[in-house]
Amino acid sequence: MRMHRRATLALMASTLPALKVAQAQTAPWPNRPIRMVIPWPPGQATDLAGRVVSQRLAEKLGQPVVPENRAGAGGTIGTDAVAKSAPDGYTLLAGSSGPFTISPLLQRLPYDTARDFAPIAMWGVSPYLLVVKADFPANTLAEFVALMKARPGHYSFGSSGTAATAHLIIEAFNARAGIDALHVPFAGSAPSMTALIGGQLTYSIETMAATFPLVRQGALKALGVSLKDGTSLARDIPPFARTPGFEGFDAGAWVGLVARAGTPAPIAERLAQEVEQGMADPAVRGRFESISVEPVPRGPAAFAAYLQEQRALFQGIITRQNIRLD
Repeated sequence: MRMHRRATLALMASTLPALKVAQAQTAPWPNRPIRMVIPWPPGQATDLAGRVVSQRLAEKLGQPVVPENRAGAGGTIGTDAVAKSAPDGYTLLAGSSGPFTISPLLQRLPYDTARDFAPIAMWGVSPYLLVVKADFPANTLAEFVALMKARPGHYSFGSSGTAATAHLIIEAFNARAGIDALHVPFAGSAPSMTALIGGQLTYSIETMAATFPLVRQGALKALGVSLKDGTSLARDIPPFARTPGFEGFDAGAWVGLVARAGTPAPIAERLAQEVEQGMADPAVRGRFESISVEPVPRGPAAFAAYLQEQRALFQGIITRQNIRLD
């Protein structure tokens, strides 16, 4: 009897860890804090947008959603960290155009965006404005293009860096317009804007966050916006697509929620639902607008299709213009 009792106790002891693991695996998600990896430094647009969504998700999921800045290598370090995480819904990515759409087209990376990630929900897109000095003689996009084409190779444009989203959008614009101008890359949008205001450049197409404050101050003049339907953030600035020759032009820098591929469908669906409801909240939309991000919510299927379209768009630009990283 004593031996039987000892064997029973030993068996119970050996099965307790397995039972605890099984209980943890079957506990409702989420039952512990979630981290949202933001592959950019604090204060950048993706960081600000990610923090808005993190707070919303925490309120609705009943668990902390902790923003974690993992900056470096143009956003690819933090993106790779999520690619190598467990597909359990406890590590999410504040995804964005640079490391997700553009970088894989220009360099070999340790992750494959099609294989390693599951698009959950797009939050919005940063509009890009074509800006010139306030005293520039053109007042419309058509007038600007006419001036540029009248003197090929005479004018210059600045960007926040070679192969940056801004550079690629400008190259797409120039190709559509038939403009021949000199590219002058800078280490970020701020020095590019300074050079433009100082007269060292003719024009630039940069994020609304970088350009619109200068437009409101009267230092720059905006001639158009890159989004096909314009932007609610500045309804008086016409979209490029409204000018003959630019029909259908639609480019910007997206931000959205991405998870590890293989994340259980119920978790992915819950996240997508919470983001969709959040983006319908005027308070959340207002916070996005305050950081110059146009709210453009898309669910998983529409988001995935949009990512394919953006990849094709930028691949075409890179190939046509033979753009390479130094």
